[in-house]
Amino acid sequence: MAEEKFYVTKEGLEELLKEQDNLIHTVRDEVIRELQEARAQGDLSENADYDAARDRQARVEARIRELEAMIKNAEVIEEDRETNGKTIGLGSTVTIEDLSDGEKETFTIVGSIEADPLNGKLSNITPLAVALMDKKVGSVVDILNVEEPYKVKVIDLK
Repeated sequence: MAEEKFYVTKEGLEELLKEQDNLIHTVRDEVIRELQEARAQGDLSENADYDAARDRQARVEARIRELEAMIKNAEVIEEDRETNGKTIGLGSTVTIEDLSDGEKETFTIVGSIEADPLNGKLSNITPLAVALMDKKVGSVVDILNVEEPYKVKVIDLK
């Protein structure tokens, strides 16, 4: 079974590495201290602090493993793509106009792990991003595979 590639920007990879470093070197130490303090309270069978610390430890370790897998399989989106900004691709910042209501929206197409629609980062696997891939400024694109299909026009591309 092939490992799944995770597409990230250079900044997104740096954030993953920073989170991993924090979990390994700071949070893990905090959890160890919490466990030691809870053990010092005595009977572990009825110790809610100990149970909470063990639960937190399990969540931290699971997140560290998840981050390791993502980082191992990360593929950095090249900012200077071969298309030189002529067509939409991963890492493109796109301004579109919804032709049904004239509303304009600008977002950057990123990998799914760093998607944050409220902050203008759209996952490359959304129906909108999939439909926009390889399109140029001026293109009118049908957005399908959604509850109500609609059309957008590509206004700007960076």
